[in-house]
Amino acid sequence: MHTANGFTPDPPVRVNNYRIGCIGAGMIMAECHLAAYREAGFLVAAIASRTEAKAREVALRWDIPTVHATPSALISDTQCEIIDIAFPPDQQPALIRQALRAPHVKAILAQKPLALTLEEAKALRDEAAAAGKILSVNQNMRYDQSMRVLKQILDRRELGTIVIATIEMRAIPHWQSFLEGYDRLTLSNMSVHHLDVLRFLFGDPETITTVTRTDPRTTFDHKDGITVSTLTFPNGVLAVSMEDVWAGPREDGFDSDFYIKWRVEGTDGVAQGSIGWPDGSPSTLTYASKKTGGKWVTPEWQTMWFPHAFIGVMEQLQYAVNSGEPPALSVADNVKTVALVEAGYRSIAEARTVRLSEIAI
Repeated sequence: MHTANGFTPDPPVRVNNYRIGCIGAGMIMAECHLAAYREAGFLVAAIASRTEAKAREVALRWDIPTVHATPSALISDTQCEIIDIAFPPDQQPALIRQALRAPHVKAILAQKPLALTLEEAKALRDEAAAAGKILSVNQNMRYDQSMRVLKQILDRRELGTIVIATIEMRAIPHWQSFLEGYDRLTLSNMSVHHLDVLRFLFGDPETITTVTRTDPRTTFDHKDGITVSTLTFPNGVLAVSMEDVWAGPREDGFDSDFYIKWRVEGTDGVAQGSIGWPDGSPSTLTYASKKTGGKWVTPEWQTMWFPHAFIGVMEQLQYAVNSGEPPALSVADNVKTVALVEAGYRSIAEARTVRLSEIAI
């Protein structure tokens, strides 16, 4: 556990004794989940993917003892107590449902977006509750170190009453090939991080207004490329999330200036920082308030969003299984984030501000 200026950027590992079965062998699983799990001492019992050869390659790299030919076979493996899914959202619901039916499975970690539609997400929430199984969704930006420390600052009311918050992303994500077959792109697959973390920080918004244009670099058909969303909250907070996935031309001779910056201003102080994901560095935070005498205070840490946030994501699920308490990243809470994304798409389609009360959950 790291501490910095009295803050806790990374949560402690309280439980690490449940056997995990991993479904997927792409970048997120191979570079983030499994790297984090090894560092935390989590028990990875088995892996499967769409191709057995790829699963074997990743198993060899991370010393995973069992490789299954199919995800279905892995879910049926009675040694797997937690099923960790990193699969496309059109295929994820069927795997979740199979895991909910397996008596030996205690909990499931799903990726975002949980499903392609809000109705499917709600159905999975209700089916998990009926099965008495824990279903958690990997909203890993909540475990980014700067976001965790910012949340602690807000909970201490060190910035007073919050007035405005912004997240400004200028970076080019890697769009997975399966996204080419969907009719939704940035809002559902990139903005979802920022919209969810704004809920984490400030609660549930009242309205969202989203505008968009296509991204000149993305060659397949899409509607939401570059997106800008404005949110209002019941407590008066105004927030803006911008996802500039164009980020300027990237030709020979152009220097990179990728970044994700954020800023929160209150009546008693201001906090600002960066998310280190675009260049693989630790995220940053600095703040000044009446409680600091108006001086800037800059906590520091060495861990990063990718891969270290994935320790917290899996740990909160294991802790929920062990303690009987709801997971920090519950499916019920995630449905509210899915509803916020849905409201953003309605705002785009109808060119208007959408109240979240319009979206039934």
